[in-house]
Amino acid sequence: MKARERIRQSIESQISSGQLLPGDPVCEDALITRFGVSRTPVREAMLQMLAEGLLTSLPRGGMVVAKMSVGQLFSMWELLAELEGLCARYACERMTREERLRLEALHQESEEAVLKNDELGWQMANMAFHECLYEGARNPYLRHEILRMRIRTQAYRKHAFAAVGRLNISYRSHAQIVKAILANNSAAAARAAVKHMSPDAKDLVVNLPENLLD
Repeated sequence: MKARERIRQSIESQISSGQLLPGDPVCEDALITRFGVSRTPVREAMLQMLAEGLLTSLPRGGMVVAKMSVGQLFSMWELLAELEGLCARYACERMTREERLRLEALHQESEEAVLKNDELGWQMANMAFHECLYEGARNPYLRHEILRMRIRTQAYRKHAFAAVGRLNISYRSHAQIVKAILANNSAAAARAAVKHMSPDAKDLVVNLPENLLD
């Protein structure tokens, strides 16, 4: 893997995990030291992320993690929900029996995190659940676009969902997706996935810290 890609993946991972929040600076020198490279691959990675809207350049130089306005956030979230719905529909149409059973097992295993109110455990279980759907959809380009939007909206989704105690709601939403897929009902699977990824507008606006918004 090229240095540019490794650096890009590192920045994306920090954004996705919440180590870097919207508005936080991305330090070129720290990346140069960490990866033992020249400034060129670091800048190449950051310029690529700038072009994709993940980073924003500052007037006096340097880059920060891009912030979003409420309008931009709603627009992207709306599209993300539709893409997740499309993914669930494809997965329902294309998954093998073994993959369907694995999805059901992942859902059942995630109940422990819900009962314990274990947010970190739920995040890991949720990631495994959705990755199973992405794999079952048999469309790597769709997966790429979904993950790109998830990274961009991660900080906002965390506040919108976690702040209103969404573990039980998310778990029940997953149950509806699993039920539809096991029943080979692709339309129901898509509807359940879209609903699962669509936050309540009031909860979203009320729970978002102003410092994350553009």
